[in-house]
Amino acid sequence: MIGYLLSLTLNPKFRPMKKLKLLLILPLLAWTFFLDAKALTVGTETESVAPFAGEYKLVVEGFDWGPAVNKVVLSLGETVTSADASDFSITATRKSDKGEIPAANASGARSVVYSYVSDANGARVESGDHVTLVLAVSPNQAIGSPIQYFPRLGNVWIDYKLQVTNTKTGKVWDTESGRIMPLVDKFDLTGKYKYNDNLTMAYASYSPDGLQEKAPLIIWLHGGGEGGTDPTIPLLGNRAANYASDEIQMLFGEGAFVLVPQAPTFWMQGPDGMTRGQTNDIYNEGLMALIKDYVASNPKIDASRIYVGGCSNGGYMSLKLILEHPDYFAAGYISALAYSNEFVSDAQIQKIKNVPMWFVHSKDDNTTKSEETVVPLYERLKKAGAKDVIFSYYDHVTDITGFYGGKDYRYPGHWSWIYSHANVARTDFDGSPVLLDGRPVSIMEWMAAQKK
Repeated sequence: MIGYLLSLTLNPKFRPMKKLKLLLILPLLAWTFFLDAKALTVGTETESVAPFAGEYKLVVEGFDWGPAVNKVVLSLGETVTSADASDFSITATRKSDKGEIPAANASGARSVVYSYVSDANGARVESGDHVTLVLAVSPNQAIGSPIQYFPRLGNVWIDYKLQVTNTKTGKVWDTESGRIMPLVDKFDLTGKYKYNDNLTMAYASYSPDGLQEKAPLIIWLHGGGEGGTDPTIPLLGNRAANYASDEIQMLFGEGAFVLVPQAPTFWMQGPDGMTRGQTNDIYNEGLMALIKDYVASNPKIDASRIYVGGCSNGGYMSLKLILEHPDYFAAGYISALAYSNEFVSDAQIQKIKNVPMWFVHSKDDNTTKSEETVVPLYERLKKAGAKDVIFSYYDHVTDITGFYGGKDYRYPGHWSWIYSHANVARTDFDGSPVLLDGRPVSIMEWMAAQKK
């Protein structure tokens, strides 16, 4: 409007106009300039955009060394058909009011290795309003874990937060809207069993779908750092959730039930401290009652195919239950056994020699020393005539994936449960393959065949 009026004043045909007309136009020019300026100001305020504050979901999975956040799902608020991993940078922070986290593990960058368009749960789609970023994880990258081990507390969930930035657009995602735990989410995490006035145990359980016939039960007993009242800890702390994976479930026909009880403290707790078998613990009676109650409550469980296993503390408790109830279990699978051989009597050896058992241990385990636990126990069982006792005995616990160096990468020797959870234990004490009906089998294939 202003430009139009000015053009009139500069037009030669306009000059003959009388001064009165000019005096009338000039105020109009001023008023129009004011209105246009105001309109520009209002337009600027209307078009200003608040900073983007996006939401994300964490994906948490269990790995050989423990849990890690290996994906993050970003809510975009718009539909896209492609995503470029190089457009994103991520910073993680780890805090806890339960203990101090070392500064080197309290904050740091996360590396994005891949990205794809997805739905809200991270499933890949051709076009959608979410993007999933796949993050690098490794055994020595503590910044990737949403769980922290504290002495006297064990493994606990911590305050784990991400700040994701699109370096091209400046958009930031800094608010968590939920978590996805692919295998853990298959479990019922609400289980509680009250044994007496002093003992209540939490447990996680998995039930296979669509059973036409009865199915076996796999019982897993966690290590010393996974006690408490939150069964997601034993499911992820030792990767026990993997027993609900398709790869293992398919070995049991229609599938198998999985029961993961949790000790409020640790399985080896005795009346006056820790026991290695020299005294009775405070949990085995209540735990056995829990197991029997669960079996009674699930009539689809095949009572002739109940398997019990565990690692370290849970290895102690597995053997304890077999010693106390040798006719109840179809097989045992025990890694990093913490039950001292010296406290197993010859009479007990005779009681359990016919129970099929598969032990897994490493020679460099300095926590549960094999020469004090599993080696003499295995030799006594064999001498007593045990026909189905197997012992996978490793020099070291190594990277079974090959991603981190393979046999050249060594985990702590105590972590022999890795071979059980991943179902890669295949050899006996002398290094020969374990055979079933003349063919080599893994620990879970062997166990699936055991029946009372």
